[in-house]
Amino acid sequence: MINRDRLVSQFKRMVEFDSETYHEREIADYLKEEMKQLGFSVTEDDAGIRLKERIADYGDAIPTGNLYGFLKGNTAGMPVLFSAHMDTVRPGIGKHAAEDENGVITSRGDTVLGADDLSGIAAILEAVHTIREHQIPHPDIEVLFPVAEENYGKGSQLADYSAIRSRQAYVFDLSGEIGNAALAAPTLLSFEIRVKGKNAHAGFCPQLGINAIEIAATAISRIKQGWADEETTVNIGKISGGKQGNIVSDECILIGEIRSLKDDRAMEEWEKLKKVFEEAAACRGGNIELLFEKQIEAYEIGEDEEVVRRFKRVCDEIGVKAVTHKTLGGSDNNHFVRNGIRGIVVACGMNEVHTTSEYTTVNQLEKSALLALGLMTDQK
Repeated sequence: MINRDRLVSQFKRMVEFDSETYHEREIADYLKEEMKQLGFSVTEDDAGIRLKERIADYGDAIPTGNLYGFLKGNTAGMPVLFSAHMDTVRPGIGKHAAEDENGVITSRGDTVLGADDLSGIAAILEAVHTIREHQIPHPDIEVLFPVAEENYGKGSQLADYSAIRSRQAYVFDLSGEIGNAALAAPTLLSFEIRVKGKNAHAGFCPQLGINAIEIAATAISRIKQGWADEETTVNIGKISGGKQGNIVSDECILIGEIRSLKDDRAMEEWEKLKKVFEEAAACRGGNIELLFEKQIEAYEIGEDEEVVRRFKRVCDEIGVKAVTHKTLGGSDNNHFVRNGIRGIVVACGMNEVHTTSEYTTVNQLEKSALLALGLMTDQK
């Protein structure tokens, strides 16, 4: 029942919008009108205004909030929430979708395509189009299209969860074949460590200085980066410091992250890292400043929960293999689960995301829309 031409046309249309993180205004306006035409009551929250007040990178962008839609059902059943985010990563200015003879859709190669996460939005909208077109019975349907997901779900973190009735959610925001679903995702801690030393002339009196870069190097050599265990990673991804080659460096700044499927393990690794840097600084007479933020918090959904059982039923009905697993990637679902909504993240036709080689296919888009349709109308 999915209208392939309409589905692909709408996907390509949405690709044309420049919607990098914090620049979602145009696509949000487009989606509001689309949702209203489909019968949703639509509201936009103040997340954009609040983000602009506290995020330096917001710049002069027009504030854009999360879009929430409610579609009244016509049959018994619990409401279900469907979600996909509006923003894309960079480079995302001037995107254009090109389809080849095999139904593979790519960008021109100088930008991302934006299938992350426009493929998810397209699937959700097409499913509702199909429901209305064929008058298919369905319970209440809720939709949340967040902003700023690519910055650790900053938009959905600010959503008004008291307005959401659903206790189950399907987040269309995963790579891989349709039928894949992530039931667990990590805590992610981002951190910045400022190592403070003392400058001095490196040629005449280096003994009078305290080299912040040396302190940082000593600490780094004592840290196990990469896999700390099978569910936890530690990474220092950026280092900067010093003024020039003939000055003992008085500052070194390190930026990194810790991820773990267990929240307490993430915190344990952070405490270890802090201790190593504090000891290295103390041994050489320096000091450190530590900043960290828990961006998202780990969760796990059980295989026997109804949100998973429904997913598996629908996969079987549409002829795709259901494959559940864990992921070390975060999403808006981390915030949903934290706010009492039992959600899973499902594949929706995005491949090689966050690169200019990103692509989707017509077949994947159609299967994703069929999945959304089945999840919206499942009566068991």
